[in-house]
Amino acid sequence: MDYDKQLDRALAETPDVAEAGSRFDVPIPDVRVEGNRTVWENFETTYDRLARKPNHIVRYLQSELGTSAQIDDKGRARFTGDFRQERMTDAVESYTETYVFCHECESPDTRLVDRQGATVLKCDACGAISPVPEP
Repeated sequence: MDYDKQLDRALAETPDVAEAGSRFDVPIPDVRVEGNRTVWENFETTYDRLARKPNHIVRYLQSELGTSAQIDDKGRARFTGDFRQERMTDAVESYTETYVFCHECESPDTRLVDRQGATVLKCDACGAISPVPEP
């Protein structure tokens, strides 16, 4: 088999990346209003998927939503106020763009590390180090 035929065969058997979908999906927040509070039922699933500390995410969301919050004994996040799913989803997307996705290669394979007293985003895929704001 010559090179052109092998190349054509390889390209035909390679899945299209756009068809395969993203390998990293952030869970959609499952929220419900309970009195004057909004309870995020699947918060534990979200911080596990994002590989971030729950308190870091809550601090960011408190600032983003302009409210107070805490994590209850069942691992749910409870926010003071009435926040709909769309608003929570937007806030989580904003968090992931700032604190999860690499600013260079857009890989989700990152971690937050302390460097000389500042928190930076370190990419395990490309090695980039990017400063991130404190939540």
